[in-house]
Amino acid sequence: MSTPELIHTIAELQQKLGDARDRAARAGGDGRIVLVPTMGALHAGHLALVRRAQALGGIVVVSIFVNPLQFGVGEDLERYPRTETADLAALAAENVSFVFAPSARDMYPDTANGTRVTAGPIGSAFEGAVRPGHFDGMLTVVAKLLNIVQPDAAVFGQKDGQQVFLVQSMVADLNLRTEIEVVPTVREPSGLALSSRNRYLDEAQNTAAGALFAGLTAAAETAAAGQIAALSAAHARMAAQPLVKLDYLVIVHPQTFVPVDDAYHGPARILVAARVGTTRLIDNVPLTLG
Repeated sequence: MSTPELIHTIAELQQKLGDARDRAARAGGDGRIVLVPTMGALHAGHLALVRRAQALGGIVVVSIFVNPLQFGVGEDLERYPRTETADLAALAAENVSFVFAPSARDMYPDTANGTRVTAGPIGSAFEGAVRPGHFDGMLTVVAKLLNIVQPDAAVFGQKDGQQVFLVQSMVADLNLRTEIEVVPTVREPSGLALSSRNRYLDEAQNTAAGALFAGLTAAAETAAAGQIAALSAAHARMAAQPLVKLDYLVIVHPQTFVPVDDAYHGPARILVAARVGTTRLIDNVPLTLG
């Protein structure tokens, strides 16, 4: 176990990464860099991303940055958990090379007039409809991190399915050189997808939130009978938990993220968002509609 080097500025990180690449080349390695972007408050889901990054080989960089651009008015920017000491301890156990924890001033020196990445029509659907501007902010910070770190690969979790789709689309559309690696969702024993926001749930809410994955599983098991049957099965399982207040439940095409019609047959992905108490939760699973 080795303590990762904690770096707070862009200039220092780029210098350290250049030095690390040079050392790797002298040792006969390829100096491959793998980035794991996070907002901190790390849990087992994040550590699964880190382990995948380690398996890809080379120099692993974990960024910890609570990105103000992806929080809207009234959202939990100030409340979002910040646990740097515990995060560094967890990353030390994973032998991470560098932790990049920049300030908002360093990332966005011109907050009023800075350039932004626009997510396009899919960025305004689903989570984007509820959180206007969220995905523009997310893509902007991801684009900046990819340019700062210049990684050969970046690792994301499938739990944030719309985010993954938009990041993959941005990388393809802008001809960025980074390979995007997607890790399956890590879950609690109840099936609830791990999230930094799960800590806001009390015991009863946590139990009720398991209905989200139960509903998605029911949809996948019923998908051979078509979209209507799959959605009905999911609704029935989720409605059994009165603490779960459904926002949306939709089946989309995996290559376009556009909702499929009732006649569609083939691979798809079902998305859900709901509030349990004051906590907003999202999840998704693949399925095949018959």
